[in-house]
Amino acid sequence: MSSTLQHNLTIVRTYVRLGALNVMQYRGEFFIAVINAAITLVTQLLGLAVIFGRTATLDGWTPAGLLALIGVHFFLSGVIGLVIQPSLEQLMEGIRLGTFDFTLTKPADSQLLASVQTVSPARLVDVLVGLGIVGYACVRLGTTIPPLQWLAFCVTLVLGVVIVYSFLMLLGTCAFWFVKLDNILVVFSSVFGQAGRWPITIFPSWMRIVLTFVIPVGFAVTVPAQALSTGLDLATLGATALVAVLFFTGCRLFWRYAMRHYTGASA
Repeated sequence: MSSTLQHNLTIVRTYVRLGALNVMQYRGEFFIAVINAAITLVTQLLGLAVIFGRTATLDGWTPAGLLALIGVHFFLSGVIGLVIQPSLEQLMEGIRLGTFDFTLTKPADSQLLASVQTVSPARLVDVLVGLGIVGYACVRLGTTIPPLQWLAFCVTLVLGVVIVYSFLMLLGTCAFWFVKLDNILVVFSSVFGQAGRWPITIFPSWMRIVLTFVIPVGFAVTVPAQALSTGLDLATLGATALVAVLFFTGCRLFWRYAMRHYTGASA
């Protein structure tokens, strides 16, 4: 393992440990997260019960397939709330107040520091609930899932995290020019929270395009769930990988561009 990778992993572990210590000081936040996760899960399961009380499938999706999708959505929501969104909110505040300048003085990659600077371990509840739902969905599918299908699910789930992170990082980087961007994160959270819990195939064609290429909910949520429930063709898997590479490369290049033009709080 290279020294740079070891250094980066040490940074991530340090911020995670600090976040865990913060939760120990404010245990109420953890219990609130548990209650919120339970309420959200019950609400979504009731919605599925109503739908499948009237039909056997929803645009080709079985109850077990939609359970897998809900699990993926829970997992990604947890990852976003665990580290991505709180870190971006801290980044925006740091740029606005001028404290981001201190980040640039540290001997580490500035984008990595900005991406993990704030951790909210209470949202780990959503991550674990999501994985639990996925496991239960596998039982409900009633068949043995082939190893390659498991591999496709794991790969697309990781790619989904990369896509969501890169998309949000692109938005967060805009804060170097447009200071008040908090509402954009709220809009994303609303769209992801509402549209992400359903397969994009049920939406009108224009909305499917938006949820696939503008706000990449389809690649992040629907594709991993599809990989687990019915399997993926190589074209969809390749397209997901390509979108992830393009988004990550774009956010990396945009960050470097922002760093080259950032003049500091004193400017």
